[in-house]
Amino acid sequence: MLGPNEIASKNIEIGIKKSKLSNNKKILLSILAGMFIGFGAHGSLTIMQSLGNIDIGLSKFLGALVFPVGLMLVVMAGGELFTGNNLMVLSLLDGKIEIKDMISSWLLVYIGNFLGSLFLAFLVYKSGLVNESIKDLSINIAIGKIEMSFIQALIRGFLCNILVVLAVWMASGSESFASKILSIWFPIMLFTLIGYEHSIANMFYIPLGKFLGANISFKQMWINNLIPVTIGNVLGGGLFISVIYYFVYIFKKEEEKDDREELRYKEQFDFK
Repeated sequence: MLGPNEIASKNIEIGIKKSKLSNNKKILLSILAGMFIGFGAHGSLTIMQSLGNIDIGLSKFLGALVFPVGLMLVVMAGGELFTGNNLMVLSLLDGKIEIKDMISSWLLVYIGNFLGSLFLAFLVYKSGLVNESIKDLSINIAIGKIEMSFIQALIRGFLCNILVVLAVWMASGSESFASKILSIWFPIMLFTLIGYEHSIANMFYIPLGKFLGANISFKQMWINNLIPVTIGNVLGGGLFISVIYYFVYIFKKEEEKDDREELRYKEQFDFK
């Protein structure tokens, strides 16, 4: 695998490429990414459905084993995921992209992720694959997500995207298919097991619960959950991790470059 400083440089290049994608490609790939995360969430619901009353810890763990498939599909099959794209802040800090390019990219990908997640939630609702156990679990999850306070949702979103961008970070530094899978699996399993909040996953969980009968509105979904969770996701992945890693691995390089240039100047001056 690549070293952390090499991974930082690689993610700057990835951010540049993401900013240059056409709007059509961004929308299409982000719709797919929303569906991919929903696939992992649906699999998680399916394995958790009958274990909650037996052992809640085991139920969460087994569900967490399946959920990371969504991000694996995004990273390796191809997709644009809002939370992972928060690493574009590295490219912004390095002066390689402009803030308007990053924000417009985030907005398009966020909208596409929502459309893909909502589409899959509707298909699952109509598929006949939802038995009473999955229905009850989905409704309880959706209601639980909108009953959190703003600060709880924000903090859980903050902690979640630290792990998500670290999964993307490690996967970008992994040089084999198997190592990418393991790089993604452990952090994503961990955030799912603990119960942190991922905005794009919630775009599947909450609408599915609503379609299945949860007494919640789309207004409640946005105000009570998606808005604070999204803010937390950006703060955790886009600022906390990205800014720290920029100053540790990239900014230091610029300082060293300046030092080398100063040394060369002094050597030339002394020679003369």
